[in-house]
Amino acid sequence: MLVKALKGKIHRCRVTHTKIDYPGSIGIDEDMLNAAGILPYEEVLLANVTNGERVETYVIPAPAGSREISILGAAARLFSPGDIIIIMNFAYYSPDEMKNLKPKVLVCDEHNNFSLLSKS
Repeated sequence: MLVKALKGKIHRCRVTHTKIDYPGSIGIDEDMLNAAGILPYEEVLLANVTNGERVETYVIPAPAGSREISILGAAARLFSPGDIIIIMNFAYYSPDEMKNLKPKVLVCDEHNNFSLLSKS
């Protein structure tokens, strides 16, 4: 049996911009992706702290160092620049792997500068 659990999280980052006319996804600064252990095109769950919306999508890398968090496609109707969001990434683990699981968690400030709260 495998268990779905948190692999990486970017906590309380801010949406930098939105673009409705796009096939859909979220653009995330490549430095943030690497620090959180999230790969391009992986599925993520977005939780909008500002308005309570939740959306699943996939990640595309934004330029490293840009601190960009861009909501693209239909989800852009549910998120606005400045919204505080939580980005969560999950994976499947065996019960033995779960015993030592330490998800990578980034905590962001109001400019999307981040610190690593926990690491694997």
